[in-house]
Amino acid sequence: MGEQALTLLAINGDSEAFTTLVELSFERTYALAFRLTQDRDDALDVVQDAYLRAYRSIGTFRGESAFETWLYRITANSALAYLGKRKKHRQSEEDEARQNTKHRVPANIYESGVLDSDRLAKALKELSPNLRAVIVLRDIYDLSHESVAKEIGISQSAAKVRLHRARRALREILERETLAKGELAEGR
Repeated sequence: MGEQALTLLAINGDSEAFTTLVELSFERTYALAFRLTQDRDDALDVVQDAYLRAYRSIGTFRGESAFETWLYRITANSALAYLGKRKKHRQSEEDEARQNTKHRVPANIYESGVLDSDRLAKALKELSPNLRAVIVLRDIYDLSHESVAKEIGISQSAAKVRLHRARRALREILERETLAKGELAEGR
């Protein structure tokens, strides 16, 4: 049975159809949650919350997009809400890092293949949840600006501005890391 048929059954209250949709989409939903939270346990919490929200509101799903696309939006919103709560307990050292940056990293370093995935994941973890969501959806999931805006619930122009800020912040994080590595090498 296809996703559309399962979605229609789920909308009409068939919990087995919804369970099948969960099984079909879990891996990709978890991957998105992990990319947004950068933590396995947090990602599982986000996925659980996203599926709970989806189950509670499946009756309002209008079918204007695929079930999985709708679920991605719920997952992104769940991750942002989850990370927003967590962010209240952290302080940012971004201003100090910007002042201490001496070496420049090329603007397109994470797009050029020069950057390994571990280094990128570490740098993404330092971004605020709002910036991380935009850059993950646009640059990793390759969604259009319009789709990113819909997923996050902002205007397309706001999504473009946020993406610009996210890329700049990511570049600054990588510059700070490059500087730190350079100072360590000089101190040997």
